Amino acid sequence: MKTKKYVEDLRTKSSAELSQELVAAKKELFNLRFQNATNQLDNTARIKEVRKNIARIQTVMTAKLKNVE
Repeated sequence: MKTKKYVEDLRTKSSAELSQELVAAKKELFNLRFQNATNQLDNTARIKEVRKNIARIQTVMTAKLKNVE
């Protein structure tokens, strides 16, 4: 599955890389919402996909924080 591979890739990244990935995903979500509001977005399912990816990134970041403590 794609999601399992994506989560495995996230787990191998450092905290700084995860933070960069999170910022990039949030920017993409903002742009998708903007395109949707102006009726320029063709694939509206991408919004849901990016939201879930943001949640996955945050989950991995939280797990790494708990393992450090």
